[in-house]
Amino acid sequence: MALAVKNVLIGEIKRNQCNPQKMIKNYLKIAWRNIWKNKVFSAINIIGLSVGMAACIVIMLFVSYEKSFDNFHKKNICRLNEVQTIGAQGATQKVGLSMFPMGPTLKMEFPEIKNFTRVHWDNKYQLTQNDKRIFVPQVFFVDSTFLQMFDFKVLRSDAQTALLKPHSALITEETAKKLFGDADPIGKTIKHYGDDTVTYAVTGVLANVPKNSQLQFDALFSFSSIYKPWMFTNWGGNWLDTFFELTPGANAATLDQKFPAYLKRHLKGDGWKYYKLFTLPLKDIHANSADIGLDYLNYQKFDKKSTNLFAIIALVVLVIACVNFINLSTARSVERAKEVGIRKSIGAYRFQLAFQFLGETVMIAFLALLFSIVLVELALPYINHLSDRNITFDLFGSIKVLSAVLVGTVFIGIISGIYPAIYLSSFQASRVLKGSVQVGKNKGLLRNVLVVTQFSIAIFLMIATVFVLKQLQLMQTQDPGYTRDQIVNIPVDGITTRKYDLFKKELSGSPLITGVTASVDILGSHLDQTGVSFRPSFGSKQDLGTTLLVVDTNYLDLFKIKLAAGKNFSGDKIPDYRQFIVNEALAKELMKDYPKKPLSDLIGQRFGFDSVSTIVGIAKNFNFNSLQYKIEPMFLVAAHNTGFRDFSVKINGKNTAAAIAFIKSTWDGVYPGYPFEYQFLDDHFAEVYKADNQVSQIVGILAGLAIFISCLGLFGLASHSAEKRVKEIGVRKVLGASVQNITLMLSRNFLGLVLFANLFAWPFAWFMVHHWLQAYAYRVDIQWWVFLIAGTVSILIAFCTVSFQSIKAAMANPVESLRSE
Repeated sequence: MALAVKNVLIGEIKRNQCNPQKMIKNYLKIAWRNIWKNKVFSAINIIGLSVGMAACIVIMLFVSYEKSFDNFHKKNICRLNEVQTIGAQGATQKVGLSMFPMGPTLKMEFPEIKNFTRVHWDNKYQLTQNDKRIFVPQVFFVDSTFLQMFDFKVLRSDAQTALLKPHSALITEETAKKLFGDADPIGKTIKHYGDDTVTYAVTGVLANVPKNSQLQFDALFSFSSIYKPWMFTNWGGNWLDTFFELTPGANAATLDQKFPAYLKRHLKGDGWKYYKLFTLPLKDIHANSADIGLDYLNYQKFDKKSTNLFAIIALVVLVIACVNFINLSTARSVERAKEVGIRKSIGAYRFQLAFQFLGETVMIAFLALLFSIVLVELALPYINHLSDRNITFDLFGSIKVLSAVLVGTVFIGIISGIYPAIYLSSFQASRVLKGSVQVGKNKGLLRNVLVVTQFSIAIFLMIATVFVLKQLQLMQTQDPGYTRDQIVNIPVDGITTRKYDLFKKELSGSPLITGVTASVDILGSHLDQTGVSFRPSFGSKQDLGTTLLVVDTNYLDLFKIKLAAGKNFSGDKIPDYRQFIVNEALAKELMKDYPKKPLSDLIGQRFGFDSVSTIVGIAKNFNFNSLQYKIEPMFLVAAHNTGFRDFSVKINGKNTAAAIAFIKSTWDGVYPGYPFEYQFLDDHFAEVYKADNQVSQIVGILAGLAIFISCLGLFGLASHSAEKRVKEIGVRKVLGASVQNITLMLSRNFLGLVLFANLFAWPFAWFMVHHWLQAYAYRVDIQWWVFLIAGTVSILIAFCTVSFQSIKAAMANPVESLRSE
């Protein structure tokens, strides 16, 4: 009878071998039975893989979006950047700005440069068409070559000629709709009322600018419309961006080496020593310019290092999920050993068994994919809100995305299952069926190593997340040397700044307002640089470059910036650019050649842009920039008549809503028809640290997922261990072992592995955190207690995970497990 059954099975296998379709169908049926039979372990694998795959898909969508920036431009375009030296001590900063004469002179002198365009911008730009007035977020003034170099879609016009004439304008579809409705805008005129009234003729319509473009604008105007004679000789003034199109085969690095001689030819005296020029490819600007300041046109700028970090951690999370599968598969190999023995004894080949086990893994991977798609759809709205992007997951709308997901799923299935498949299919039928092989005996070490690796990664991510959050908190809460509480910033333009005195007077009469001042730049941002002269009565003249902030005379009072020596600006009607207040860093720079003199000797010395302006005070150092950077030399200068770009209003914090309403009503009275926009200074600083906050939150989420998946694997291993030792537990209970003793026995090994994982994770985390903190001028200390808490938390999480199954096994009735003995 047994021989007959064996012959039937052999015949079935041979028929399947001759019919691959039937064989695959049989494999799928068996795979589904095994998945359904082992529900707990299948669920652990599917949940772990689905979470890991969802994290990978979301992060890869984010990475893909970041890499898509400016890819629609086909030409070899670079941006010109500067390295500015501030002071003789050699402090430098990179900026994305350049000088007006550089574009045409560089093209003329260097054959590698095929074309150039300059870009100047204006925000909240007022445009009028008949009786309709709108304010568009941002407009560009560009050279006529702009659309010859950049591949923005022109709907109506000739890109070669649209901006050749002065007062030409191309507007986007959205702007055209706002100004003209459904009417044809071509040939019509629009006006801008500002410092000068300018009339533009609409020569074309552009498609709305894609969101994955670093250059965002609502209209283009010919640069020649705003030409002024001083611009053509304005060497030293950095107030625009310059882009080049390089000739085929041109090497940007070689071109950079020629720039020092170029600067020496064009900048007077020793001025060239304070500048270096370098190019940056257009497609690298968005992600590779984290260290470049005054980068005003880089929309949604995000550091490539952070993007790569996300991708690495997401892959690590997925690897942890794959490790879970390997661990559980090899741990449960004894249940599959007899199956392998029987199949081999009736003629199955090893490669067929391996293929079958791989098929089971791939099926689990595809089941995990279904759940991961749901998780991705649930997670994307949160990720878009956090990152301020519009990332979509159109699985069936893109062959590339669909192919990547399907191939990736098969690859994950193969990677997860290749080792278990090889291992399980290697059993020798005769030894397994005789019971002479202790299956899995030598695989415990591998499982232990994998568990330690999982938890080492999870603990490292936990520690890293804590320090990222602590560093972010430090930058947001450390005293910068001035007050920023209850201060409202109001951006202004060339028209609204003219009525500053009236606006200030109207506000100052209310008990809701405690002060009003104005400046050209906002604290917390990169400030402008300039060249100045220092003419001390006790030494020779010095020319140097430094940072400046143009302010109203009461600026220090409102922000409570303290003085180290001298006095504040005197009076409201002092001549512009006559009184200067330097910070302590600049004071030390100016007095470095006179070490025996006190800094207070600077008071009354000639300093500035002419020979009559003087230093009236020395301010204590304050962080006018992000706390990522150290305090550099800078000065404040009072200039009331040349205009400001920002009004600062300090309100009474007892009734914020009423104060804002009062400011708005006053604005509407002084500037009828002009939109009122404001931002609290604290919110501005939140934007300054927005990228750091995004990194900390995303790393924190990925760290949580890594811990979750690691605990899933630990739960599975604990379940299997309790199941395998059920008779041992029954005997121990009969002999008097308590629930606590059995729980400790089952948990001891796993908790030891997690403790061992801490010993690996701690030094690695210290090294990586220490290295990361070096990028910040002001940084938190690496405290030992963070490591201790992370270790304690990891052990508690592991104990809770393992003890659930351990206690369940310890409390089971021993009669049930020993009944068959």
